[in-house]
Amino acid sequence: MEESTTKEKILKSVRNALINKSDNPFKNTDFSSSVFRAQKEGPEVEFALNLNDNGGTFIYCDNEKGFTDNLKSLMDQQGWTQLASTNPQLNTLLSTAGILAMPPEKNLGFQVSITGCDFLISRFGSVLVSSKLADRNLFVGAHTHLVVANASQVRSEIKEALSALKVKYSTSLPSQIIMITGTGRATTFTKTLPFGALGSKNLIVFMIDDA
Repeated sequence: MEESTTKEKILKSVRNALINKSDNPFKNTDFSSSVFRAQKEGPEVEFALNLNDNGGTFIYCDNEKGFTDNLKSLMDQQGWTQLASTNPQLNTLLSTAGILAMPPEKNLGFQVSITGCDFLISRFGSVLVSSKLADRNLFVGAHTHLVVANASQVRSEIKEALSALKVKYSTSLPSQIIMITGTGRATTFTKTLPFGALGSKNLIVFMIDDA
């Protein structure tokens, strides 16, 4: 009897393929090992190199005071008078150092945002952030995005960073997870599927040595 629909023909082909399985020609292939080259430098150095390769800027800070000193110098150079931020702990640190940071709704048309991050990924020089930290617009909406991170937040691979994220938010995962790689490039992972998003034109990461 002739099949009446294309669907039936496709299903029959699939059934036949499942019944008549061919031998795996790649039995000796190791799918568990990493396909990436081994990182030559320490994870912090690898992150800095890859971030710079992607058009970002890396600024090392000995401690929190070194961070605020570097930030004030940068603001003076660029002519920035205030920053957009919704992180209370970060805002307190900035306020103590005499740096003005305000929520974006009180700072319409903000050009510079400053946020923390969940993790840094050394392999790609990427910054992993989530909706638990701040509104998505602070990550990708500003012309310049400043990121404050500790050296202890560096992870070698994406897989390691995502695993650490699951531990960090074990009771409730963020609704959005965003990986920022260089300038103008960000990928958002929702709980359903990923989609591309434009990032900030300038990405500057301050890494505080918390060893």
